[in-house]
Amino acid sequence: HEGDGLAHYARACTDITFRFPFGVQELMGIAARGDFDLTSHTKGSGKTLDYFDEQTRERFTPHVIEPSLGVDRCILALICSAYAEDEVNGEKRSYLAFHPSIAPVKVSVLPLVKNKEPLVLAARQLFEKLQVRWNCSWDQTGAIGRRYRRADEVGVPFCVTVDFETIEDDGAVTIRDRDTTEQVRIPIDDVVDYLGKKIDGY
Repeated sequence: HEGDGLAHYARACTDITFRFPFGVQELMGIAARGDFDLTSHTKGSGKTLDYFDEQTRERFTPHVIEPSLGVDRCILALICSAYAEDEVNGEKRSYLAFHPSIAPVKVSVLPLVKNKEPLVLAARQLFEKLQVRWNCSWDQTGAIGRRYRRADEVGVPFCVTVDFETIEDDGAVTIRDRDTTEQVRIPIDDVVDYLGKKIDGY
């Protein structure tokens, strides 16, 4: 900012902007306020706010740098940056490609069916175990493909499906990656370690 664009107290001011789909908007402002704030406080209170430098033996009034950042705009910028579209099996898909470390929900646990008690119980136990470490969602309604899409739309990076083989055969679950839609079969006891490396990097 220059000239009339500067606030009366500012020596300099700059904006950090972001290119939103609806145009370039300010994301953050940074103002060099000089010694205006502390000098004004000194005049109003009668109390000096000078700083004495022991090395140089000089006394001065510190200057203030004021960063101003709106959380709502930062969140909007993240959502706009994460929005993506592609095509899966001939069907158009829109999703939020949040990096796993910042995705609001890290994992969605999906029991393949909701009317087989041992299967739902295994899924619920895994869900509660994952909840200790991450924010997770539970979805047991509708076809599995539709549940994948619901998770994609809100940016969940990983879906874990508990199926009949989990409880009757191999004791493993299917983990689906949101971005690639690839699926891997992982022993249920290894799920936390596997997701930990994917989400937290360790």
